[in-house]
Amino acid sequence: MNNNETRNSKLVSIACASAFAAVALGSAYGGVPLNNLQGTGGIAFNPLAYTAGLPWDGGDQNALNGIVSAPQFGAWYVNLNDADINWYAGSAAITFFDRLEVSYGYGYINAHRYGDKSIETHNVGAKLRILDENAFDTAWVPAIAVGGVYKHTDSKTVDALGLDDYGFDAYVVASKLVTQTPVPVLLSAGLLYTDEVVNGVVGHNDYDVVAFGNVDILPSENVAIGFEYKQGARVGDGIRNHDYYDGHVAWFVNKKLTLVAAFAETGDKDPFVRNGSAKNLGVGSGLVLSVQYQF
Repeated sequence: MNNNETRNSKLVSIACASAFAAVALGSAYGGVPLNNLQGTGGIAFNPLAYTAGLPWDGGDQNALNGIVSAPQFGAWYVNLNDADINWYAGSAAITFFDRLEVSYGYGYINAHRYGDKSIETHNVGAKLRILDENAFDTAWVPAIAVGGVYKHTDSKTVDALGLDDYGFDAYVVASKLVTQTPVPVLLSAGLLYTDEVVNGVVGHNDYDVVAFGNVDILPSENVAIGFEYKQGARVGDGIRNHDYYDGHVAWFVNKKLTLVAAFAETGDKDPFVRNGSAKNLGVGSGLVLSVQYQF
C-alpha cells in the first residue's frame, strides 16, 4: 500500500467532530454546534448555521432563558506529527436571544520545525442566524447564518514573511438536518471571505472567496461520523493555501459532554515553491482530539 492509500485509509477509519444529536434527539446527548478551532460554533474548521449554547436548567422558570444561553466550551489538540507541530486551542461561546452567537478562541502553536515555539492566535467571532431551520412550516428549509471572525496572530514568523498580524473573516452558511433518510444526515455548506495564511496561524494577506462544506451521519443515537472540507484560499503574492479536509467521529457521552477524534489533512508540509510563489501551503496531516462541554 502506498503513502496516499495509507493516508486515505486513515481518513476512513479515524474520524472528527460533528454534533447534531441535540437536533435529532431532543437533548438526550450533546449536540451541535461544537466550538471549532477558532471558537465559532461549527465543526473543526468550518462554522455551522446553528448557534452555540444550551438553555439553562429550569426551562421557562429560569429568567435567563430566551435572553442568553448557558456557556459552551471547547478544547482542541492537533498533532501534525509529520511537520513537528502541536496545536492547542481553547474557546468559549454563548448565544443571545437564541439568535446571536458571540465567541472567543485562543490558539497556541508549537512549531518546532520552523524555529518558532510561541505562535499565538486570538479570534473574536459573532454569528447571526437569519433564517430558522424548517421555517415557513416546511421540512426542507435550511438554517442560514452570517458571521465574522476578527483574528490576530502573534508570531515572529508573521513579521519575517511580511504578512499582516490582523485579519477578518466573513461567511454565510446554510445547515440542514435531513431526517427522511434511514439515518439522520447533516448537510452544511457556505462561502468564506478570508485573508488567512494557513488558517491564520502564519498570518494574513489579501482576500479571496472560498467554499466549505460538511456531511455527517448519525448511525446511532450517540455517535456521529462525517467529513469536512474547506477550499484553500489564494491570498495574493503567489500564496495559495492547500485545501483542508478531515474525517471525523464524535461520541456524545451525555447531554453536556462530547468527545471527538479526527484525522486532518492541511497540505504538504513542504509546499511547492517556484518564482517566489508558495503553492498548496499547509502544515501536514495528523490526529485531532477535542473535548466539548455545554453547561
